[in-house]
Amino acid sequence: MEALKISADEMLQKKPPKLLKQLISELDYLDKPDIEVISKAYAYSSIAHEHQSRKTGEPYIIHPVAVASILGSLHLDAAAISAGLLHDVLEDTEIDEKLLQEEFGEEIFTLVDGVSKLDRLEDEGIKDNQAESFRKMMLAMVQDIRVIIIKLSDRLHNMRTIYALDPQKQMKKAKETLEIFAPIANRLGIYNIRRELEKEGFKYGYPYRHRIILSSLKKKLGNQKKILKQINQRISNRLNEQNIQFKIMSREKELFSVYEKMRKRRLPLEQIIDVYGFRIIVNEPNECYQVLGLVHELYKPIMGKFKDYIAIPRVNGYQSIHTSLLGPNGTPIEIQIRTLEMDRVAENGIAAHWKYKAANPSDTTAQSKAREWLATIKEIQGSSHAEEFLESVKVDLYPDKVYVFSPKGDILRLPSKSTCVDFAYAVHTDIGNSCIGAKINRVQVPLRTVVESGQTVEIVTSRYANPDPSWLSFVTTAKARHNLRSFLKDLNSEQTIVLGKRLFNNALDTLGKKQRNIKNKQINRLLELLDFENMNELYRSIGVGDRNPLLMAQMMLGEDEIITETNSRAPILIKGTEGVSIEFAKCCMPVPGDTIIGHLSKVRGFVIHRRKCRHINSFRKDRSRWIGAEWSKSIKQTLPSELLVNAKHKPGALAAIAGKLAERGCNIEQVNVIKEHEDDTIDFSFQFQVADRIELADVIRDVRSVGIVERVSRGLH
Repeated sequence: MEALKISADEMLQKKPPKLLKQLISELDYLDKPDIEVISKAYAYSSIAHEHQSRKTGEPYIIHPVAVASILGSLHLDAAAISAGLLHDVLEDTEIDEKLLQEEFGEEIFTLVDGVSKLDRLEDEGIKDNQAESFRKMMLAMVQDIRVIIIKLSDRLHNMRTIYALDPQKQMKKAKETLEIFAPIANRLGIYNIRRELEKEGFKYGYPYRHRIILSSLKKKLGNQKKILKQINQRISNRLNEQNIQFKIMSREKELFSVYEKMRKRRLPLEQIIDVYGFRIIVNEPNECYQVLGLVHELYKPIMGKFKDYIAIPRVNGYQSIHTSLLGPNGTPIEIQIRTLEMDRVAENGIAAHWKYKAANPSDTTAQSKAREWLATIKEIQGSSHAEEFLESVKVDLYPDKVYVFSPKGDILRLPSKSTCVDFAYAVHTDIGNSCIGAKINRVQVPLRTVVESGQTVEIVTSRYANPDPSWLSFVTTAKARHNLRSFLKDLNSEQTIVLGKRLFNNALDTLGKKQRNIKNKQINRLLELLDFENMNELYRSIGVGDRNPLLMAQMMLGEDEIITETNSRAPILIKGTEGVSIEFAKCCMPVPGDTIIGHLSKVRGFVIHRRKCRHINSFRKDRSRWIGAEWSKSIKQTLPSELLVNAKHKPGALAAIAGKLAERGCNIEQVNVIKEHEDDTIDFSFQFQVADRIELADVIRDVRSVGIVERVSRGLH
């Protein structure tokens, strides 16, 4: 240990090595004392890693210097950059915690220790122990957000050199990056890092899809250069006439962004690529609106495609005006208009205004949004199940799409598909716990109603009200789910029974019945089916949210179409439906992995639909019979699914597609020819059995690879 200190001191006395010299040249915003600390960190890291090399064959010190360089590009402080240089020393070298504290102080030690703990979790395998690893990562971020920024920088350089790993590890790391690290970077508004993580993650996580889109993009953009130049020139001339100082640039298409738009909007590649993108940067916010008016004079705006993120910033603090116009030959033009300051925040997010320990922290939009999110994470960190925490935070990692107003005019940002209950908890925990009703634009609506952007939502409360366990089946936000579970967990047994009884009686009222009119025979049959000794056990089960009160009430009424004898050998596919006749809707053919909802039918029993099923709207008059449903975790049964395939009308077409399904081991139950088209293609439908949504995706990919196949989609009647 002493030898290491002597060697480091000797290095500091000499001329800075080339790597350090290059790093220092990038840190011109720091003072001399800061550079001295960073130089010392380099010396210790360089000596400690002296005999180590990376999978690429380079000396190991290349990696920590690259991490420090990324942190420098974000203008982080000297402590964070020093920690970036030292982030691997506790794991891989003889430097221990005591030496690190003595030489660099508590602040740098805490940062290095935080990153080292995340590295250990990653080594354990974020997939095998994903939930707990994720929880610790998020909590480390709450304590000091620089820990996660260092971790993101570490992951970014690892992704830049991922080519050195074997293909299996490449795919694992890449998908993990797309699922967790890129969304965190996005949530913190660090667009530069998010963009590169997505670029490398997509390239190695989905190599086949990446190659196809890249090839198509190159062909398309080759023909677009002339039109891009014309549009650029026309806009520039118009802005110069108005003496506006500006910078205009065409925006490159991000392959992962193209892929995500194809997947989410279900559009072919041609419709996504065939769009011109420009960014116009000006000096002042009022000039953004002036430029907006000028470009609308040049090209007609497309209705419904205007978004003002300056007035209402995105959840990560991003500000810009987005508008879509009809360009030459009717081709869409997407334009972003923002100031220099907004552009800096858009690129670097929370790091754009780094003031970690200032007496009065800068209340920038990006920082305030990040603080709001971190406060939410801190609130839900006590969740009893790590898996629940993981799913809750993942919901909040993706950009919000819904902006709703309180009756006082305050704007609240919620994830898409949020309900009135989510809104109530977003306002305040006490409002959520005591809500009994809701109004949207002054019209009374059920609490499970999904809110939409621009609506004004008012929550009706009662001091005597308590949360309803059934809300867990439809709430979306982490805060609502956590507070509901906390309330139910804190109830004692007697309170749980009272709550369950009240909910059960309310369900009976919905079905037009009273408990006093229920016969003992009906009660005993239900208790026997569910293996409960008495009604209090049933009430307790309802009170903690394990059983749905409406489903239990329907079963008690003794309708033979609903209650069936339970076969202990039959797998339970839907959680909490033991003893109930279940049918899977033929209109949408749900399979495990789909988001589902159940409908109580007097004739067919409990019918399971996909939430995206287009027939759900036709049942709106009978909303009381819709019940949130979840798949059981121990499913071993296959379920029917359908593929719609458009293929070239050639001899052997049907055999080729059926053969590909057979190779997958799919049991084909039915094949139909739907339609023959004038372009010499033909539509087939194939019905077969699959285990879950993942297997179905694999089948779709395999069928799509058949040469004669033009399009493949999942059946949805």
